[in-house]
Amino acid sequence: MHENRKKVTMNKFPLRLMPSVRRVAEQFSQQEGISLNQFINVAVAEKLAHLQHEEWLARRAKVTDASIAKAMEILDRPTKRGAETGDELPQGYVSVRRRYSRRA
Repeated sequence: MHENRKKVTMNKFPLRLMPSVRRVAEQFSQQEGISLNQFINVAVAEKLAHLQHEEWLARRAKVTDASIAKAMEILDRPTKRGAETGDELPQGYVSVRRRYSRRA
């Protein structure tokens, strides 16, 4: 049975690193037990994920008073079950809403 698999091509990319950067990267890759190539791949992937997340944050809907009110309404809905063990509110807890309403 013949499977249609796309061959993943790995392109070589000559990368020039400053000697001090290369030394530190080599040290960390050895500590992690991976090759320098793999270490750099992971580092670039992490940076790209961070940049993509920042773009997503910039594009997403902005928080408004209406969206906060809707979220608080959902959170305030009673449930059929109480808090699970360990999830109880601490003694003397004052909600943010009540704390702000006292100031007014």
